[in-house]
Amino acid sequence: MSVAELAAMVAAIALCVLVALVAVPLIKLNKTLDEARELLGRVGDRAVPLLDDLRVTVASANAELDRIGTVTEDAGKVAAHAADVSEDAAQFSNLMGAVFRKPLVKTAAFSYGVRKAIQGTRQ
Repeated sequence: MSVAELAAMVAAIALCVLVALVAVPLIKLNKTLDEARELLGRVGDRAVPLLDDLRVTVASANAELDRIGTVTEDAGKVAAHAADVSEDAAQFSNLMGAVFRKPLVKTAAFSYGVRKAIQGTRQ
């Protein structure tokens, strides 16, 4: 065996050792990629029903939001009507005060005078 043949043999053995050393991580990487592929397949199988459920849930939430919007509008109308009623009651109170204030003051003054007169005659 010549030196060149010996060097070629050592290089071939070194290459085989290198291939063997690199093959183990590559095999493990292949196994990991297969597991990831299976996992993604299962996730994909489960994702479709979940997305369908999510679509139904979002549609229900939108319907509820529409109902809440209607209720809010109705509450705004009720508040506006309540403000109108409150304003009308205040105006009515002012009107009643204006109508009955003078007669009540006169009646109170008259009754006070009668009382004093009766008390004055008793003494």
